[in-house]
Amino acid sequence: MVIKLRYGNTNTFLIRGTNASILIDTDYAGTLSAFCKAIKSQGIRLSDINYLLATHYHPDHIGLVSELMAQGIKLIIMESQTGYVHYSDHIFAREPHLAYKPIDESKAIALKFEDASSFLESLGISGNIGKTKSHSEDSIYVALSDGTFILGDLEPLEYLEAYSDNAALKDDWEEILSQKPKLLLYSHANEKNITRV
Repeated sequence: MVIKLRYGNTNTFLIRGTNASILIDTDYAGTLSAFCKAIKSQGIRLSDINYLLATHYHPDHIGLVSELMAQGIKLIIMESQTGYVHYSDHIFAREPHLAYKPIDESKAIALKFEDASSFLESLGISGNIGKTKSHSEDSIYVALSDGTFILGDLEPLEYLEAYSDNAALKDDWEEILSQKPKLLLYSHANEKNITRV
């Protein structure tokens, strides 16, 4: 079950498995109160969230990571993301009123892509995690076996023709479409149902 949470400028998603749940992305720093109101409106408590995964480490996706880790939520860092965890530190440093705390990756769980499916299975979630490179080198997506894909900031499928010279974007979409998605969930665009590819 995927629950959409929007409490700022970024769509975030909670995947509830039969054994545990994982939050995909957070919004900007300073939005913790809005986040707590958003989950409460869905009947979710902080203690219901076990893991956290960022689709990439831009500031509007990881602003609450340290605060949620302090609440006992475990951060998952994919192997392609290890060098990007502090990408946004200098951006938040220009806004001291947000009191952003850099992520302590020593307390996170490093995960290889080859182990992603079995990790999700341990949560009672059927799916996988893959990487895309057209938006950023650390971007990843979550693919659920029911055809739901959480894509972060990947340029929407309908924009593909406008980027005909962008080989990386074409490669990303070829990989995703080969998995026959049914529902595309984006961070900043409307969701899209795929009836025929």
